[in-house]
Amino acid sequence: MAADAAEAVEMRGALVRLRRATGLPVAFGGLVEPASRQVRISELSGTATAALSELAVSSGNGLGGKAVALARPCAVTDYSASRQISHEYDVAVATEGLFSVLAVPVVVRRRVRGVLYGALRTARPLGDRTLGAAVAAARDVEQALAVRDEARDLLAASRAREPDPAVGSAAWEEVREAHGALRALAPRIADPALRAELLSVCGRLAGASPVRGPLHVDLAPREVDVLACVAGGATNAVAARRLGIRPETVKGYLRSAMRKLGAHTRLEAVVAARRAGLLP
Repeated sequence: MAADAAEAVEMRGALVRLRRATGLPVAFGGLVEPASRQVRISELSGTATAALSELAVSSGNGLGGKAVALARPCAVTDYSASRQISHEYDVAVATEGLFSVLAVPVVVRRRVRGVLYGALRTARPLGDRTLGAAVAAARDVEQALAVRDEARDLLAASRAREPDPAVGSAAWEEVREAHGALRALAPRIADPALRAELLSVCGRLAGASPVRGPLHVDLAPREVDVLACVAGGATNAVAARRLGIRPETVKGYLRSAMRKLGAHTRLEAVVAARRAGLLP
Protein backbone atom coordinates (compact mmCIF):
# COMPACT_ATOMS: atom_id res chain seq x y z
CA MET A 1 0.00 0.00 0.00
CA ALA A 2 1.40 3.43 -0.98
CA ALA A 3 2.23 5.82 1.85
CA ASP A 4 -0.43 8.38 0.87
CA ALA A 5 -3.13 5.71 0.60
CA ALA A 6 -2.11 4.16 3.92
CA GLU A 7 -2.20 7.54 5.66
CA ALA A 8 -5.65 8.20 4.18
CA VAL A 9 -6.81 4.89 5.68
CA GLU A 10 -5.50 5.99 9.09
CA MET A 11 -7.40 9.28 8.86
CA ARG A 12 -10.59 7.53 7.74
CA GLY A 13 -10.42 5.09 10.64
CA ALA A 14 -9.79 7.91 13.11
CA LEU A 15 -12.88 9.77 11.90
CA VAL A 16 -15.04 6.69 12.36
CA ARG A 17 -13.66 6.20 15.90
CA LEU A 18 -14.20 9.88 16.66
CA ARG A 19 -17.88 9.77 15.67
CA ARG A 20 -18.44 6.51 17.52
CA ALA A 21 -16.80 7.78 20.73
CA THR A 22 -18.45 11.21 20.77
CA GLY A 23 -21.77 10.78 19.01
CA LEU A 24 -20.91 13.72 16.75
CA PRO A 25 -22.81 13.40 13.48
CA VAL A 26 -20.05 14.84 11.29
CA ALA A 27 -16.28 14.35 11.19
CA PHE A 28 -13.74 15.27 8.54
CA GLY A 29 -10.04 15.86 8.21
CA GLY A 30 -6.90 15.75 6.15
CA LEU A 31 -3.14 15.84 6.12
CA VAL A 32 -0.72 18.68 5.44
CA GLU A 33 0.44 18.78 1.83
CA PRO A 34 4.26 19.10 1.95
CA ALA A 35 4.44 21.29 -1.15
CA SER A 36 1.81 23.86 -0.15
CA ARG A 37 1.92 23.48 3.66
CA GLN A 38 -1.89 23.52 3.60
CA VAL A 39 -4.24 20.98 5.13
CA ARG A 40 -6.27 19.36 2.37
CA ILE A 41 -9.64 18.08 3.62
CA SER A 42 -9.65 14.65 1.99
CA GLU A 43 -11.70 12.45 4.32
CA LEU A 44 -15.38 13.01 5.17
CA SER A 45 -17.64 11.04 7.51
CA GLY A 46 -21.31 11.82 8.02
CA THR A 47 -21.38 14.83 5.69
CA ALA A 48 -24.46 15.61 3.59
CA THR A 49 -22.71 17.63 0.87
CA ALA A 50 -19.33 17.80 -0.85
CA ALA A 51 -18.79 21.41 0.27
CA LEU A 52 -15.82 20.54 2.49
CA SER A 53 -14.22 18.03 0.12
CA GLU A 54 -10.72 19.01 -1.04
CA LEU A 55 -10.92 22.31 0.85
CA ALA A 56 -7.38 23.68 1.36
CA VAL A 57 -6.95 25.18 4.84
CA SER A 58 -4.02 27.53 5.39
CA SER A 59 -2.23 27.88 8.71
CA GLY A 60 -3.90 30.54 10.84
CA ASN A 61 -7.11 30.65 8.80
CA GLY A 62 -10.43 29.37 10.13
CA LEU A 63 -10.69 26.94 13.03
CA GLY A 64 -8.46 24.25 11.55
CA GLY A 65 -5.83 26.77 10.52
CA LYS A 66 -5.81 28.14 14.06
CA ALA A 67 -5.29 24.61 15.41
CA VAL A 68 -2.38 24.20 13.00
CA ALA A 69 -0.79 27.53 13.93
CA LEU A 70 -1.11 26.92 17.68
CA ALA A 71 -0.50 23.13 17.47
CA ARG A 72 -3.31 22.55 19.96
CA PRO A 73 -7.05 21.69 19.88
CA CYS A 74 -9.53 24.50 19.23
CA ALA A 75 -13.33 24.64 19.32
CA VAL A 76 -16.16 27.11 18.66
CA THR A 77 -19.84 26.89 19.55
CA ASP A 78 -21.15 28.85 16.55
CA TYR A 79 -18.66 28.80 13.69
CA SER A 80 -20.04 31.60 11.54
CA ALA A 81 -20.56 33.98 14.47
CA SER A 82 -17.33 33.25 16.35
CA ARG A 83 -14.91 36.12 16.92
CA GLN A 84 -12.12 33.69 17.85
CA ILE A 85 -11.38 32.69 14.25
CA SER A 86 -11.15 34.18 10.77
CA HIS A 87 -13.90 33.34 8.31
CA GLU A 88 -12.37 32.33 4.97
CA TYR A 89 -14.30 29.03 4.95
CA ASP A 90 -17.72 30.17 6.18
CA VAL A 91 -19.46 29.32 2.91
CA ALA A 92 -18.33 25.69 2.94
CA VAL A 93 -19.16 25.29 6.64
CA ALA A 94 -22.58 26.89 6.23
CA THR A 95 -23.36 24.82 3.14
CA GLU A 96 -22.75 21.67 5.19
CA GLY A 97 -24.93 23.14 7.94
CA LEU A 98 -22.36 23.04 10.74
CA PHE A 99 -22.37 25.16 13.90
CA SER A 100 -20.35 23.73 16.80
CA VAL A 101 -16.97 22.56 15.49
CA LEU A 102 -13.75 21.28 17.05
CA ALA A 103 -10.37 20.86 15.38
CA VAL A 104 -7.50 18.76 16.74
CA PRO A 105 -4.03 18.88 15.14
CA VAL A 106 -2.10 15.69 14.39
CA VAL A 107 1.43 16.42 15.60
CA VAL A 108 4.39 14.13 14.84
CA ARG A 109 7.93 15.04 15.88
CA ARG A 110 6.72 18.53 16.84
CA ARG A 111 5.37 19.13 13.33
CA VAL A 112 1.67 19.39 12.50
CA ARG A 113 0.88 16.71 9.94
CA GLY A 114 -2.90 17.05 9.72
CA VAL A 115 -6.15 18.01 11.42
CA LEU A 116 -9.21 16.07 12.61
CA TYR A 117 -12.53 17.90 12.86
CA GLY A 118 -15.78 16.99 14.58
CA ALA A 119 -19.00 18.98 14.31
CA LEU A 120 -22.64 19.39 15.33
CA ARG A 121 -25.45 20.79 13.24
CA THR A 122 -26.65 22.80 16.25
CA ALA A 123 -24.96 25.55 18.26
CA ARG A 124 -24.17 24.08 21.65
CA PRO A 125 -20.96 23.71 23.64
CA LEU A 126 -18.75 20.69 23.02
CA GLY A 127 -17.79 19.27 26.41
CA ASP A 128 -14.47 18.02 27.73
CA ARG A 129 -15.43 14.38 27.09
CA THR A 130 -16.02 15.12 23.40
CA LEU A 131 -12.77 17.04 23.09
CA GLY A 132 -10.88 14.28 24.92
CA ALA A 133 -12.21 11.64 22.53
CA ALA A 134 -11.17 13.78 19.56
CA VAL A 135 -7.68 14.18 21.00
CA ALA A 136 -7.45 10.41 21.51
CA ALA A 137 -8.40 9.83 17.86
CA ALA A 138 -5.70 12.26 16.77
CA ARG A 139 -3.15 10.48 18.98
CA ASP A 140 -3.94 7.22 17.16
CA VAL A 141 -3.10 8.87 13.84
CA GLU A 142 0.05 10.40 15.32
CA GLN A 143 1.28 7.01 16.50
CA ALA A 144 0.60 5.41 13.14
CA LEU A 145 2.40 8.17 11.24
CA ALA A 146 5.34 8.11 13.67
CA VAL A 147 5.73 4.35 13.22
CA ARG A 148 5.65 4.71 9.43
CA ASP A 149 8.22 7.52 9.56
CA GLU A 150 10.54 5.50 11.78
CA ALA A 151 10.24 2.40 9.65
CA ARG A 152 10.85 4.37 6.45
CA ASP A 153 13.92 6.11 7.90
CA LEU A 154 15.40 2.85 9.17
CA LEU A 155 14.83 1.13 5.86
CA ALA A 156 16.43 4.01 3.96
CA ALA A 157 19.41 3.91 6.31
CA SER A 158 19.83 0.17 5.87
CA ARG A 159 19.72 0.48 2.08
CA ALA A 160 22.27 3.28 2.03
CA ARG A 161 24.67 1.53 4.36
CA GLU A 162 27.31 -0.86 3.10
CA PRO A 163 27.82 -3.94 5.29
CA ASP A 164 30.31 -2.98 7.98
CA PRO A 165 32.84 -5.59 9.11
CA ALA A 166 32.88 -3.80 12.43
CA VAL A 167 29.64 -5.37 13.54
CA GLY A 168 29.69 -3.62 16.89
CA SER A 169 29.91 -0.14 15.37
CA ALA A 170 27.78 2.54 17.00
CA ALA A 171 25.75 3.20 13.85
CA TRP A 172 24.73 -0.43 13.41
CA GLU A 173 23.96 -0.75 17.11
CA GLU A 174 21.49 2.14 16.73
CA VAL A 175 19.78 0.24 13.93
CA ARG A 176 19.56 -2.82 16.17
CA GLU A 177 18.10 -0.83 19.05
CA ALA A 178 15.51 0.73 16.78
CA HIS A 179 14.67 -2.69 15.33
CA GLY A 180 14.04 -4.02 18.83
CA ALA A 181 11.84 -1.03 19.69
CA LEU A 182 9.78 -1.48 16.53
CA ARG A 183 9.35 -5.22 17.18
CA ALA A 184 8.09 -4.41 20.68
CA LEU A 185 5.72 -1.75 19.33
CA ALA A 186 4.20 -3.88 16.55
CA PRO A 187 1.85 -6.00 18.73
CA ARG A 188 0.26 -2.81 20.08
CA ILE A 189 -0.70 -1.55 16.62
CA ALA A 190 -4.44 -2.14 16.14
CA ASP A 191 -4.46 -1.81 12.35
CA PRO A 192 -3.48 -5.26 10.96
CA ALA A 193 -2.26 -3.79 7.66
CA LEU A 194 0.02 -1.31 9.43
CA ARG A 195 1.24 -4.02 11.82
CA ALA A 196 2.08 -6.33 8.91
CA GLU A 197 3.85 -3.50 7.09
CA LEU A 198 5.90 -2.67 10.17
CA LEU A 199 6.92 -6.30 10.69
CA SER A 200 7.84 -6.54 7.01
CA VAL A 201 10.20 -3.59 7.41
CA CYS A 202 11.66 -5.22 10.54
CA GLY A 203 12.30 -8.35 8.49
CA ARG A 204 14.09 -6.38 5.80
CA LEU A 205 16.26 -4.66 8.39
CA ALA A 206 17.12 -8.03 9.91
CA GLY A 207 18.00 -9.40 6.49
CA ALA A 208 20.53 -6.59 6.02
CA SER A 209 22.63 -7.81 8.98
CA PRO A 210 26.36 -7.71 8.17
CA VAL A 211 26.85 -11.05 9.95
CA ARG A 212 24.23 -12.96 8.00
CA GLY A 213 25.39 -16.49 7.35
CA PRO A 214 24.15 -19.85 6.08
CA LEU A 215 22.09 -20.75 9.16
CA HIS A 216 18.34 -21.12 8.47
CA VAL A 217 15.77 -21.53 11.23
CA ASP A 218 12.11 -20.63 11.74
CA LEU A 219 11.22 -18.80 14.95
CA ALA A 220 7.79 -17.72 16.12
CA PRO A 221 7.20 -13.95 15.98
CA ARG A 222 7.22 -13.65 19.77
CA GLU A 223 10.49 -15.58 19.95
CA VAL A 224 12.03 -13.01 17.61
CA ASP A 225 10.52 -10.19 19.71
CA VAL A 226 12.17 -11.58 22.83
CA LEU A 227 15.53 -12.05 21.11
CA ALA A 228 15.36 -8.49 19.76
CA CYS A 229 14.97 -7.24 23.34
CA VAL A 230 17.76 -9.48 24.58
CA ALA A 231 20.02 -8.27 21.76
CA GLY A 232 19.55 -4.74 23.08
CA GLY A 233 20.71 -5.79 26.53
CA ALA A 234 17.27 -6.12 28.14
CA THR A 235 16.76 -8.42 31.10
CA ASN A 236 13.79 -10.77 31.15
CA ALA A 237 11.89 -8.31 33.33
CA VAL A 238 12.59 -5.38 31.00
CA ALA A 239 11.68 -7.47 27.94
CA ALA A 240 8.42 -8.47 29.60
CA ARG A 241 7.58 -4.85 30.31
CA ARG A 242 8.29 -3.78 26.75
CA LEU A 243 6.30 -6.62 25.22
CA GLY A 244 3.41 -6.51 27.67
CA ILE A 245 3.85 -10.12 28.82
CA ARG A 246 5.00 -11.87 32.01
CA PRO A 247 8.70 -12.54 32.76
CA GLU A 248 7.94 -16.27 32.92
CA THR A 249 6.53 -16.06 29.40
CA VAL A 250 9.69 -14.31 28.22
CA LYS A 251 11.76 -17.16 29.70
CA GLY A 252 9.63 -19.69 27.86
CA TYR A 253 10.04 -17.95 24.50
CA LEU A 254 13.77 -17.55 25.09
CA ARG A 255 14.24 -21.23 25.95
CA SER A 256 12.30 -22.26 22.86
CA ALA A 257 14.35 -19.95 20.63
CA MET A 258 17.63 -21.19 22.11
CA ARG A 259 16.60 -24.79 21.48
CA LYS A 260 15.70 -24.10 17.85
CA LEU A 261 18.94 -22.17 17.30
CA GLY A 262 21.09 -24.79 19.02
CA ALA A 263 22.31 -22.16 21.49
CA HIS A 264 23.26 -22.70 25.12
CA THR A 265 23.33 -19.05 26.24
CA ARG A 266 21.41 -15.87 25.51
CA LEU A 267 24.40 -14.40 23.66
CA GLU A 268 24.77 -17.49 21.48
CA ALA A 269 21.08 -17.28 20.63
CA VAL A 270 21.40 -13.64 19.54
CA VAL A 271 24.46 -14.39 17.39
CA ALA A 272 22.73 -17.38 15.79
CA ALA A 273 19.60 -15.33 15.11
CA ARG A 274 21.70 -12.70 13.36
CA ARG A 275 23.37 -15.35 11.22
CA ALA A 276 19.92 -16.64 10.30
CA GLY A 277 18.88 -13.16 9.20
CA LEU A 278 16.28 -12.84 11.97
CA LEU A 279 17.96 -9.91 13.71
CA PRO A 280 20.02 -7.01 12.32
